[in-house]
Amino acid sequence: IVTVMLLGAFVTPRNVEITHTDVKYRNLPDAFNNFRIVQISDLHLGSYNNKRKKYRRVVELINEQNPDIVVFSGDLVNNFADETLGWENIFNKIKSKYGKFGVMGNHDYGDYSDWKTPEDKAQNLQKIKASFAALGFTLLDNKHQILKINNDSIVLAGVENTGRYLSSRYGDLKKALTGTNEKTPVILISHDPTHWDEEVRDFKEIFLTLAGHTHAAQLGVKIGNKLFSPASLVFPRYAGLYNENGQYLYVNRGLGFIGLPMQIGVRPEISVIILKKY
Repeated sequence: IVTVMLLGAFVTPRNVEITHTDVKYRNLPDAFNNFRIVQISDLHLGSYNNKRKKYRRVVELINEQNPDIVVFSGDLVNNFADETLGWENIFNKIKSKYGKFGVMGNHDYGDYSDWKTPEDKAQNLQKIKASFAALGFTLLDNKHQILKINNDSIVLAGVENTGRYLSSRYGDLKKALTGTNEKTPVILISHDPTHWDEEVRDFKEIFLTLAGHTHAAQLGVKIGNKLFSPASLVFPRYAGLYNENGQYLYVNRGLGFIGLPMQIGVRPEISVIILKKY
């Protein structure tokens, strides 16, 4: 047990796994065939006490994947805007052809802290939103962006956190898609994977949703290509790719940790998702 704990605290968190997944979609515009999405999630910068070595290597690994876009699916901090300070020189080194985009996660709203006044909480939230830009990410808080290659386009949309509990629901999917053409394929960034079953699958133009949040419970065992984790007791979809009737969900295990500073049998993940037309 001691050996497992030591590995989980000092070895596994530094052993980042790069996963490669093809997503096949019949209506994918020709110019987006072999489009490379690199997804990261759940950075939880406050857990690192300004120890930046791990994320320097993460940025190098991201750039080695030659991404067309980089997507961050939420939980930048644990609670406070100050956690983002000093990380600019690291994350601004991420390179991608068509941009870097992110959404808010449940920890980014300051809901797990006691605040002297509502104004203090609101100010913290505004600083966290501003920090996305400082770190080089376009924040898609209930917004979308059109990605264009030649004469082809797809929609990249993002929603604020939309979890199973009413207190953590800030997302507005209809608002995020306002002004889009239903015939244009949509990729959605939504932090909590439960949103997919609760609402996203009703929007058939959304062929791919990118989520995080679960961390696969920071605990699991991999048998073959299948990860078994107690996260399954809470989240029906907790890691990897899911496909229902031609709509896909990818749940990234995250790079950071929350709570116990260890990851047992669950390596931090950089996802490389390649779009394929068939």
